[in-house]
Amino acid sequence: MRLMVDIHCHILYGLDDGAESLEVAMEMAEMAIADGITHVVATPHANADYSFHPELVQQRRNEIQARLGDRLTLATGCDFHLSFENLQDVRRDPQKYTINQKNYLLVEFADFAIPPTIDETLHQLHLARLLPIITHPERNGLIRAQPERLRRWVHQGCYVQVTAQSLLGRFGQDTRRLVETWLDEDRIHFFASDAHNVSSRPLRLRPAFDAVAKRRGEAVAQALFRDNPLAAFEGRPLPYAPEPLENTPGAQRPRRRKRFFFF
Repeated sequence: MRLMVDIHCHILYGLDDGAESLEVAMEMAEMAIADGITHVVATPHANADYSFHPELVQQRRNEIQARLGDRLTLATGCDFHLSFENLQDVRRDPQKYTINQKNYLLVEFADFAIPPTIDETLHQLHLARLLPIITHPERNGLIRAQPERLRRWVHQGCYVQVTAQSLLGRFGQDTRRLVETWLDEDRIHFFASDAHNVSSRPLRLRPAFDAVAKRRGEAVAQALFRDNPLAAFEGRPLPYAPEPLENTPGAQRPRRRKRFFFF
């Protein structure tokens, strides 16, 4: 069975717009296990609509983990909104928000505005020894309209996480085609479920893994669904970070070059 790691999931119940109850959370966990997922990072929102309380997050995580035993490894993180208050707090206590309390941070952009100071904000996160992972940019209309911004952030040292269902057409065919283009151009570092329930937003990765394996090969699928996510889970440099293929006439796919970040 193909084994996978999910770094973005709203499995903790009663904290945001994810799982509504412990029963739904357990159904999501069982779905992940059946899918071949070995590690899940529970990442509730921290934004204007949902306050982030790390003690409650850990309490819910521990409750679910106790019921699962060793069949699934559950850690915590945060779907981190770039608000002024969050940015002030993350400088004081970075591990409060990071994946498995290591050094990777899921960063969510608002759909209605991108601050003009965003480049400096991302730079400040790097200075705090955090590695920003930009979540589901393929679903953000502002980023889609200005793709050069995403390219600049990646060159600045950020990473890109795409929602697995985006590749399967869940968010429209234009989004699917955009993800396919980014996949061909080596602009994606992670696929994740961003699961919220067991129906419309399920905790499942295998269909997208199979689609990536068919399009780019098994090794690339393994890198984007397990190797890189596991490295983020453990706080290690990503083993797979090729130079993106630029949109220039006659451009050829570059040889696989891996970039490592050491502290």
